Amino acid sequence: MQPSELPTGDSPARGDAQGLPFPVVREVGLFAPFDWLAKGAADLAGNPAASIFYGGCFAFMGVLLSVVFSHAYHLTSALVCGFLLLGPFLSLGLYDLSRRREAGESPMLAHSLTAGQHNAGAIGVFAVVLIIIFLVWARASLVVFALFYTSEMPSVSRFVEQVVSLQNVEFLMAYALVGFIFASLVFGASVVAIPLMLDRRQDAVTSMLASLIALGRNPGPMLVWAVLIVLLTVAGFTTLFLGLIVLMPLIGHATWHAYRALVEPLPAP
Repeated sequence: MQPSELPTGDSPARGDAQGLPFPVVREVGLFAPFDWLAKGAADLAGNPAASIFYGGCFAFMGVLLSVVFSHAYHLTSALVCGFLLLGPFLSLGLYDLSRRREAGESPMLAHSLTAGQHNAGAIGVFAVVLIIIFLVWARASLVVFALFYTSEMPSVSRFVEQVVSLQNVEFLMAYALVGFIFASLVFGASVVAIPLMLDRRQDAVTSMLASLIALGRNPGPMLVWAVLIVLLTVAGFTTLFLGLIVLMPLIGHATWHAYRALVEPLPAP
């Protein structure tokens, strides 16, 4: 075990973050994300109960937001999509399950619920950044709706009809563009950020910079990875959120293996 890395158990690592070198980012192959998904599926199969618990939480929150704001679908879309912007932080327990399984332990849900407490300050800072992006996105989403529906919001059935029949293409393009900008910000800053903070006592700024460097050095694989995440998430939405029960844990576990592939381990002492 490296002197600055977090042990697989619950005790804090020896030393502190001040002596940590900047993470060394590796280049990976174009189709590496498919390998990450395969390893993530193995983790999901190896920890079905704990993984499904987290997936159920994602699905439940999606359903809850849809029901509570069923009278205002423009709020529902903003909150549901924004909720997924917080996904990198909410998947912290899934990263811990994969980390412990990789170390040969028997991962338990109770352990994953307290994951990251050894580096709570850095992870908390990152969570605040995600929450700020979430709030700005929610406001931007409402502004887009207000720009295209100046008189009154159409009924839910009418709105769905417009989306399916592409009657309001300008709105769909504008909404997709704004959503793409916010999703890109979160994706670029979080590719390896939280796994890095979980695995080592790395600070939030360094972890986000490492994520951006990983994105810059691997544009092709990161594009493939982003497309896969979008497709899996959309698949979860189209099943009335039920698909998220399996697909969100799959993405979370795969993200841990993305971190392992993209970031060099600390050198031996």
